Amino acid sequence: VFPQRKPVVLTGLELGPCTTKWTVDYLSQAEGSKAVKIHVSGVPQMDFLSKNFVYRTLPFDVFVRRAAEVKHKEYFLSEDEKYYLRSVGEDARKDIADIRKQFPVLAEDVQIPEYFEKEQFFSSVFRISSAGLQLWTHYDVMDNFLIQVTGKKRVVLYSPRDAPYLYLSGSKSEVLDVDNPDLEKYPLFGKAKRYQCLLEAGDVLFIPALWFHNVISEEFGVALNVFWKHLPAESYDKSDTYGNKDPTAASRAIQILDRALKTLEELPEEYRDFYARRMVLRIQEKAYRDDYG
Repeated sequence: VFPQRKPVVLTGLELGPCTTKWTVDYLSQAEGSKAVKIHVSGVPQMDFLSKNFVYRTLPFDVFVRRAAEVKHKEYFLSEDEKYYLRSVGEDARKDIADIRKQFPVLAEDVQIPEYFEKEQFFSSVFRISSAGLQLWTHYDVMDNFLIQVTGKKRVVLYSPRDAPYLYLSGSKSEVLDVDNPDLEKYPLFGKAKRYQCLLEAGDVLFIPALWFHNVISEEFGVALNVFWKHLPAESYDKSDTYGNKDPTAASRAIQILDRALKTLEELPEEYRDFYARRMVLRIQEKAYRDDYG
C-alpha cells in the first residue's frame, strides 16, 4: 500500500464520530473516573533519557479536565505543568495497549483505517496531551498511523538514514529541542534532513518503521496510534509491548558486533584501528542500501 516507505499525511479518511464527539465534556463522562497513570512534566519538553517528569495517577475525568487547562488550580509540580497520557495494557510489562480493552466506550466511536490485515494488528495506543507538550525524538520498529482525532500537532521527522546525526541512546535521540538545537553540543545534528507536517483534527500520519519522529502538541488534543507488524510476526521480540524493541535478528547482530569489538581489544591500538576500519568498510559493502530516494 505504501511502496515508498516514506511518511505521508492522509486526509479525508472516514474515522467515525470521534472527530466531532470527543469534546472535553464527552471524554470526561464517557469513561468516568477509572484511574489512569499519566506523565506530569514541569517543562514542555519531555526527556525520556533524563526522566524530567513524574508518573502520577488520576481519575480519567479529572485528568482530561486538567490536561485541557492551561493554568491549574490543583497540580502536582506547578500551576503550568503539562500532562500526557499514553495508554498501556492491564499489565504494562506484558499486555499491549488496545483501545477496545482499555477504553471500550471511546473505541466504539473510532473507525481505524484498514491498510493492513487483521492478523498484522499490534496495538492501538490512546493518547491525550496538554497544549505545548513536546515528546522526545524516537523511532519505533513497526509501521504506524498517528490518527489526530482532536487538536493540532506538529510532527518533525528524520529518515532512518540520518541516525548517525541524531545522537541516539537506544531508540531515542538526546537532542530534545529540534527547533533550536545546541549545535555546539550536537554538531552533527545540523546534517540531519528535517521533514515537518502539521496535523489538523481528522488527519492521519503514516510513520514508517525506523523513521524518527518528534511530536509537539500545538493544542490540547486526543490522538490514537495504531501499530502493525509489516514484517513476519516471528521477526519481533516476543516481550515487546510498546513496539520499540529492535527485531530479534538486529539485537543478535548487535551482540555479535559487541563481541567482535571486544576481540579487537586483544590487538595493539594501530592494529585495532586498521581492522576496525576494514570491518566498517565490509559492513557498508554488505549491508548499506544505495538506493535511498
